[in-house]
Amino acid sequence: MDSLEISPSDRKEEQPAAPLPLPAAFLEFLGENGLDPMLYSMADTIPRYIRLKPGTESRMVTEIETELKCDLAKVSWLPDFYAIPPEIQIAGSNAYQQGKIYGIDAASGAATIALDVQPGDHVLDLCAAPGAKLCMLADMLGSTGSLTGVDVAKHRLAACRTMLQKYSLGDRSRLFVADGTSFSILPVNSNLGSMEGYIVTEDGGSIFSEWTSKRLWKDRQKSKKANSAGSPHPTSTSEPELIYYGKDSGLVGLQKHYVLHPSTDEAACTSGYDKVLVDAECTHDGSIKHIQKFEFWGWKTLDRRVLEAERTGNLLHLQLGLLRNGFKLLKTGGSLVYSTCSLTVAQNENVVQQFLSQCPSAELLKIDSADSWPCRSGSIEKTLRFDPATSQTSGLFVAKFVKLPS
Repeated sequence: MDSLEISPSDRKEEQPAAPLPLPAAFLEFLGENGLDPMLYSMADTIPRYIRLKPGTESRMVTEIETELKCDLAKVSWLPDFYAIPPEIQIAGSNAYQQGKIYGIDAASGAATIALDVQPGDHVLDLCAAPGAKLCMLADMLGSTGSLTGVDVAKHRLAACRTMLQKYSLGDRSRLFVADGTSFSILPVNSNLGSMEGYIVTEDGGSIFSEWTSKRLWKDRQKSKKANSAGSPHPTSTSEPELIYYGKDSGLVGLQKHYVLHPSTDEAACTSGYDKVLVDAECTHDGSIKHIQKFEFWGWKTLDRRVLEAERTGNLLHLQLGLLRNGFKLLKTGGSLVYSTCSLTVAQNENVVQQFLSQCPSAELLKIDSADSWPCRSGSIEKTLRFDPATSQTSGLFVAKFVKLPS
């Protein structure tokens, strides 16, 4: 099969399918937020997107097309991305199992590209699970710099670890189970200079040896105690738990106390991360295919997991907290991308506006690479919105900030 190519102007004008039988509570949510329920009739017209391992795609495309029994349509505006029919499943394919491809929506890929990661950057992914964007960031870094992934859910971050290892992208990475609103550990290589003369306290002499999946008995016991104490998620006062570090992450041979030392605001300005991605937890209402799954999971599950007023209010607080903390960990001159897969103004422009009013050193940046993207402007200048009708992708909001000198 010959690989096809799709560009923004090639998107098909298709008749919308019959809308999902959305429950009254969700229709009320859409109405309150000015969203069109007909968007949810487009789930079966949005392609599935895959990303091929960079550098090897030319010899792999025909092989993968043969295995998946479909054409791979090259996405002209996004390097290494291909669109396939939405009904095609990739998990059972050799290409997926051997780490040649992974599924990631094109809009999520665009948000990652917007960060403009350069070789040598220290990069933080503050909401790393489920891991596709983390893998893409690792690919963009190559053989220099460092990547730190953080997530509040240990089982989800463990899946990120599996992905990094599967795609041979973990060498320069480290993963922390932690609350993203309070995580405060700076990049290793930039932090060590400020640690000279620091007094080592209890267990400070412990050294990072090369990482192994076999944990020491005392570490397993510590984990058991933590799990039996209550919630499986860390609180804002919990110490971060390091569950993976690669051989070139800068940790091997260092004293643990130095590496895990929390930072100050002043230290972050000079020794913080060059790039931070905050793909914040949200109501997922823009992930059309995700909402479609609730037809099978049960609409009551949607009410409990998405629509409860208390949860929605907590989410807005969480989103602002993640954005503030991610920006705090950024070095002066560094850039941060904030994104959500919600279509609502409340979780996007309103959060951005509130953040800007509280943080005078933050300034919105134009995303130059977006000039060729099939997206539209948000209601705040320089912000972007993807949606099924405009982009043939899931819904996604993207805003990029730079940290100015205080």
